[in-house]
Amino acid sequence: MDQPDESATVRSGDVRDRTGVREARISLVLLLAINLFNYVDRYVLAAVVPKIRQSLLPHAGPSGDLGLTGTLATAFIVSYMLTAPIFGWLADRMSRWVLVGLSVIVWSLLTGGSGLAATFSILLLTRLMVGIGEAGYGPAAPTIISDLFPIQRRGQVLAWFYMAIPVGSALGYAIGGVVGSWLGWRAAFYAVTPPGLLLGIFCFLRKDPPRGASDHARCRQNGARLADYLLLLRTPSYVLDTAGMAAMTFAVGGIAFWLPTYFHEVRRAGTLADVNLIFGATTVIAGITATLLGGIAGDKLRSRFPGSYFLVSAVGILLCCPLIELMVYLPFPWAWVACFAAEFCLFFNTGPSNTILANVTHPSVRATAFAMNIFLIHALGDAPSPPILGHVAERFGWNAAFGIVTAVTALGGLLWLAGARFLAADTAAAPNRVA
Repeated sequence: MDQPDESATVRSGDVRDRTGVREARISLVLLLAINLFNYVDRYVLAAVVPKIRQSLLPHAGPSGDLGLTGTLATAFIVSYMLTAPIFGWLADRMSRWVLVGLSVIVWSLLTGGSGLAATFSILLLTRLMVGIGEAGYGPAAPTIISDLFPIQRRGQVLAWFYMAIPVGSALGYAIGGVVGSWLGWRAAFYAVTPPGLLLGIFCFLRKDPPRGASDHARCRQNGARLADYLLLLRTPSYVLDTAGMAAMTFAVGGIAFWLPTYFHEVRRAGTLADVNLIFGATTVIAGITATLLGGIAGDKLRSRFPGSYFLVSAVGILLCCPLIELMVYLPFPWAWVACFAAEFCLFFNTGPSNTILANVTHPSVRATAFAMNIFLIHALGDAPSPPILGHVAERFGWNAAFGIVTAVTALGGLLWLAGARFLAADTAAAPNRVA
């Protein structure tokens, strides 16, 4: 009787391993590209805010209706955060790639629809609907990545995924600034619609990885239950990480929405197109380097400091506090240097803070955990920050508004420092932590 060819078996296993690695990388690239246009869609709006005010709120002066204008950002965030838990529930029960594909197509069409808005109220409605489309993507994408890559590499891989935030934001400012100046603010929304539609179609060609494959955990098929939500709220690392992310999101949301307008209209830093291009360039350079370095630092320090992901996040955001104040008070061009440094410190936590969420939750309910995090950080963060800062700026001036940003940022750093001592125990318990 012939003996099995062991070398052939090994070669077969190698082929399967290489195929799995290739499929994981393809999935990561596709999700990264989608996340890129996710943020392009969001920040095209911020780039053309002055032109929208001139077109749809013609009676508002340079400092008028700032709070009302800020509701355009809030409308998107409110619908995004309210519907994210629904889509997180679905993502734990159905094909995540199908959910992602449908969501990308919906939000892309509605972004194009924003350019058709004839009144401020209609534009507000389209931004609400864009938020619903993006809510289907937010909870599902990081869980696909978590199932494709092991816990030892997860921080770095998620850092690559979230690198799309600064790049997409910068492209949004650049596209909005350039296209808005040449062809008007409506054309800026039209320009970002076709790529999103194409990426959404590609999603239907991908297959879901097995849930829990990288965690060696058994997953039930019916997703999260009420008891799982309560269990998340009893997990210290999850709660403190979410609270710190909410503070960071408040700061990022306020700065991202208002800084180009503030630099253009108040500080007279240049034309709106020039300000958007410079702000976009600082965002992309600072964001890429900080996001990648933060993810690498969290993974590298993990063996020496059990709470490394929290510590890396806290150090970055606490260093950001004085830089925000320098950005407001320094003359140009030094204000741009402070802006770059502040953005670097803000983005340094992106990979580590999201890795904490993945590492301390059971794979069966991970999409639900990300969805609840999305709801909380936006409800407490960038949903209220643009209108709050707009109203404060109207009444007390921009220095007071950015002072609030600094105080909230410091609070986020303290919350992350408090979470460091819980992380090791919560990570070890995660594969068995399910209600």
